[in-house]
Amino acid sequence: MKYRNLGRSGLQISELSFGSWITFGNQIDDSISRDLMVEAYDAGINFFDNAEVYADGRSEKVMGKIIKQLGWSRDSYILSSKVYFGAGGKRPTQKGLNRKHIVEACNDALRRLQVEYLDLYFCHRPDKLTPIEETVFTMHNLIQQGKILYWGTSEWSGVEIMEAHRVASANHLIGPVMEQPQYNMLHRDKVEVEYHSIYKTLGLGTTIWSPLASGILTGKYSKGISEDYRLNLGELSWLKEKNVVEDKLRKADRIVELAKELGCSSAQLSLAWCLKNPNVSSVILGASRLSQLRENLMCLDYVDLLSPEVLERIEGILQNKPALPPF
Repeated sequence: MKYRNLGRSGLQISELSFGSWITFGNQIDDSISRDLMVEAYDAGINFFDNAEVYADGRSEKVMGKIIKQLGWSRDSYILSSKVYFGAGGKRPTQKGLNRKHIVEACNDALRRLQVEYLDLYFCHRPDKLTPIEETVFTMHNLIQQGKILYWGTSEWSGVEIMEAHRVASANHLIGPVMEQPQYNMLHRDKVEVEYHSIYKTLGLGTTIWSPLASGILTGKYSKGISEDYRLNLGELSWLKEKNVVEDKLRKADRIVELAKELGCSSAQLSLAWCLKNPNVSSVILGASRLSQLRENLMCLDYVDLLSPEVLERIEGILQNKPALPPF
């Protein structure tokens, strides 16, 4: 395992990380969750990603219980949560990026995860109903209180990230360090174009999710979606509508063929492709089986396989390389 700085910060984060979205407290037994975390940790992964909304808080409870049982030294791993959607409550004060919900959600995450502080705390989506000043001040205060060490955003626009930094700079506050966007061979514009200048000016770090495009890039959906596939889950219907389309499935099939030629799986090739981007701090892996996680961890062996010639062949398949602005 190799480690990269989280943006301009001094925090060393494993280039592969492990996330619990959909699986923990929802799709798999706790014993499997434990095995997956042990496998990831033993492979050198030091970042474990979570959120209040994952299984309405149950995901954090499962992860916290496992970490407590394993007795890992707190200085050996990085733990995150995210705030915005809430943990299942329907009242207006139980979601958003207002001061009340951020503070209460942070305290709840600490309790569920059974830790004294969060290493990373993400604003899971932008909140149009809350002034950005309120959110920035609240995150800064949580850092001052020692409840979080770094804060960041997830699926914010470049403009929104810059506005948060403007507010932080104007008021001598700590601004966001990292963003968690979707990034994969089929979803590229935000990471490669929209944030292009922010990497240089602000030193933005990224912990990317869905590097396999919800499994599309594994080729398993080429012959249709079986009943037991997770894209049939109601909460993933929006991803199913965006990804299970003929053009993307056709490209995925060609990536599968190229991967076979290179001697790896299409999942390994797709993950290695994400790691080739120097602006990616960490690629978040998800898994419901040990064999799946082990296969994905082996992508590290194939990063060097992606020569300029291979990358050009991939571009020829994808036909979706974003154009950078002329300035």
